[in-house]
Amino acid sequence: MGPINTIVVAVDFSEHSDAAVEAAIELAKALDAEIQVVHSFDLKVPMITPYEVAIPESYIEQTRAAAASKLATVVESVRAAGVKVGSQLVGAPPPSAIVEAADRVGADLIVIGTRGNTGLKHMVLGSVAEQTLRLAHCAVMTVKHSE
Repeated sequence: MGPINTIVVAVDFSEHSDAAVEAAIELAKALDAEIQVVHSFDLKVPMITPYEVAIPESYIEQTRAAAASKLATVVESVRAAGVKVGSQLVGAPPPSAIVEAADRVGADLIVIGTRGNTGLKHMVLGSVAEQTLRLAHCAVMTVKHSE
């Protein structure tokens, strides 16, 4: 593995992704790397519900605006820590959005939080971290939030 110049950190605005952001900041400071904060805006709503009621475009835009605002807050916290930072709000399923964002910026490392689900929860919910690890073209570091 070569030098780490660009770190992508995936956020879903949970405590788990907060821990990933903190780890990415520490690494970026130590390695003089920049961070790209990525959030996947994958709103899974059918355009027509079973009752033939369309989801208003304004709802989707309000949700996107809320995600962009939260993303801006994370970016500002990284900037306040003295790290060069950029961001991407991507409309795709999280694993592919994270990997595509990492490829776009030529990331050397992806940092992602994990809930550490096992058993039935893992089977039902899957694992964004695990799927990202499988798809990634660079190193992936998972960070588990201590509860």
